[in-house]
Formats: sequence, C-alpha cells, structure tokens
Amino acid sequence: MALRTHITERQRRLGVELKRLRLAAGLSIAKGGELIGMGTPHLSHIEAGRTAIPTERLRKLVHAYGCKNDPYIDALVSMSESNGKGWWTEYRKTFPQFVRDLAELEFRSTSLQSYETLLIPGMLQTESYMRALFRSLVPHTSSDEVEDLVRFRSARQEVVRRESATTFHAVIHEAALRMMVGGSHVMRGQLIHLIRMSKNPGVTIQVLPFDMGVRSWFSTPFLILGAVVPELETVSTEQPSGSLWLRDAEAIAQYRATFSGLSKNALPPVVANESPELHEERDSWGLIHHILYTH
Repeated sequence: MALRTHITERQRRLGVELKRLRLAAGLSIAKGGELIGMGTPHLSHIEAGRTAIPTERLRKLVHAYGCKNDPYIDALVSMSESNGKGWWTEYRKTFPQFVRDLAELEFRSTSLQSYETLLIPGMLQTESYMRALFRSLVPHTSSDEVEDLVRFRSARQEVVRRESATTFHAVIHEAALRMMVGGSHVMRGQLIHLIRMSKNPGVTIQVLPFDMGVRSWFSTPFLILGAVVPELETVSTEQPSGSLWLRDAEAIAQYRATFSGLSKNALPPVVANESPELHEERDSWGLIHHILYTH
C-alpha cells in the first residue's frame, strides 16, 4: 500500500466524506474496515487521503454505511477515479499545492460565487491588472516569476470562457473598483473589461456601493465552489499561509446565506448594452461608468 507524499484537496475531501458517512452510520473505523475486509490502518489512510480506494470497494463501503444517494455516490467515484491531471499539473514545481488545488476545484465546479472587498476577483482581472498587483504584493519577485503568476491566473479564467462554462457570479465592493492598482491606465482597462465580461451569459457582476453602509458589509472575501451535488460544495477563503477550505454543510449554508444577502443589497447586475435609457435606475453598470470616467 503506497502512501501519497502530497495530498490534494480533492483526495482529502474524498477521505473526509467517507469518514463522515462512517460516523453517521455510528461505526468505528475498525468496524468500517470489517465491512469490506479492510484493516483499520488501511481505512485510516484512505480517510486521511493518503491512499486510494478501488471503485468497487468504494461503492461497497458507502452502501454498507447506508448511503442510498446515487448522484452523491457517483460523484465520490468520480473524485476517486480522477487522476487529478490538468493544465495546472505543469505548474507543480512552480506553485504550492493549495494554489493548484484551487485551479482543480474551479475546473470541476458547476458554479462560482465570489465576494471581494478590495480587489477585482481573479476571474475578472486583466493581465495588466494582474502584473501591477503581483509586483505590488511581491515586490522582490522576478519578471519571469510575475509572468508565471499571470499565465496561471489567466489559465484559471478559462473556466468561465469555455463552451460549457462554469457560471460565475461576483459581488464586488465599490472599494475594489476604486483601489488604485497600476495607475489610471490599468484601472480604465480593468473597468472596461468588467463591462465586457458582463456580456458573457454565464457571468453576473454586481457592485456593493459604499452608501449601503455597514449593514451589508462582510469583511472577508470568499469563494463558493458549487459541485454536481450539494454535499460536495466547498468554500474557499484566503489566509496568509494559503487557502482555507470549508467543507461542512452548516458552514457552506452560512456562506451561501451571506452571499445571498450581499447580492440582495448590491446594485442590480451590470447589463452591457447600447441603450442608456435602460439604465435610468441606479445600477452596477452606472457606478462602474462613473468611476471609469474619474480616471
């Protein structure tokens, strides 16, 4: 039984789900292993994501735990059978695991809901904005390293551009639109890009204005990654040491409710068109244009 030296978030999540099902069935890890003729150490390694489990034994195990949710079981099998390889694999020597985990999770997601307070969401950033941002955040980074960062983030954006695009809904605080990154020329290009991206039918962009006050404020940016089944949704929040993954249903429900409240208090979504009369009411399109012409 070979043990993994590097565990991805997908592998870790599969183990978490198997442990959750076992505990819900009221079984010890020893009893769980007995159900499929597996020793306690082996099942322990599976639940920790340190080793794989064959599909046949996976299905047998979850059925023995009493799970009858076929779409959920199929999703677990898909996670287990995936080799985890994608465009992000070529960056395994360039970026840490949690960065590549985010790319893989985004690629597998059915929907993305992003809330940002001080920066434009990565999925909507222009390359000029990215370069200016990375040079400010990591000033001692070489030009080649900055270009690697730009290429990686640009590749992540393909999930909202591909034909079977993941839907993307962003609530952006007005502070992020006014935060100067790279100068007026960069900001003008970035704001125009937001309007252009709103033409994508799978992209929804809303602005939360300053005058909504603290009642609609939430201080921490976060990303909700939707899955083919609700049980496998994930919330990602950034920490100084990397991404923090939230997986339990209660936490995800709280973040979904928070995002719903932020969206409700934000201005109506950007609708890019050529008919100014359609923007008689105050909306996100109007506020972005107002800020645009201050540059």
